[in-house]
Amino acid sequence: MARNTSDSLVWFIAGAAIGASIALLYAPQTGRDTRRLIVKKTRHGRETLADASRDLADKGRELFDKGRRVADDAAELFERGRKLVEG
Repeated sequence: MARNTSDSLVWFIAGAAIGASIALLYAPQTGRDTRRLIVKKTRHGRETLADASRDLADKGRELFDKGRRVADDAAELFERGRKLVEG
C-alpha cells in the first residue's frame, strides 16, 4: 500500500511539473523571461524533491531502528522464557 501511495505521489508531481511547463510555454512572456522562469521553477522543484527524499529517508531510518529495537526486545523476552522453561 505504501509503495502504491509513493508511486501515485511521484506520478502526480511529474504530471504537475509537465503541466506547469506547458502552461509556461504558452504564457504571454518573452522567451528569455519564460526560460528564466522555467529554470527557477525547475531548481525549486529539484530542491523540494531533494528535501522530500531526505525526509523519507529519515523516516525510513527511524522505522528501521524502531523495528530493530522491537526485534531485540522480542529476542530478549524469548531468551528469558527459554531460560525459565529450562529451569
